[in-house]
Amino acid sequence: MESIREIEEDEAVQSYYWELGRRIHHDRDFLDFDLKDVLNSIGVSEQHLAAYEDSSFDEQIRSRMDEGIELAGDDIGTPIIAFNDTQGEKVGIFGPVITRVLEQEESLKIWDSVVTLTTTPGFWELKRTRKEGPDFGERP
Repeated sequence: MESIREIEEDEAVQSYYWELGRRIHHDRDFLDFDLKDVLNSIGVSEQHLAAYEDSSFDEQIRSRMDEGIELAGDDIGTPIIAFNDTQGEKVGIFGPVITRVLEQEESLKIWDSVVTLTTTPGFWELKRTRKEGPDFGERP
């Protein structure tokens, strides 16, 4: 991911993320897939394969994760997202975690709510026990 982020456009990072999500969540293929095939499917150079074993990216990955933990806390997981609040300060939060893909209008309402809550001074946490497993819908 960091190799793609460093060399390609932002769209390639998103394409890579989505392709991994399709293979893992929809195809139930937990990293047994060929990364060369993943890179070819999103149209980026195979030179990124070398980054898989390149420890020079380790510090960058740790730094990004540390930044997320600094913003959202050390008792969380991923995803971590961040926004600038009304004073321009970067704030982060774990989530959102949803169990199914929503229609666009509902997705936008949730996104707007997450932004509002995350950027509200003093907002801390919402949480409830998951009562259903994830439903990823049709493979995009």
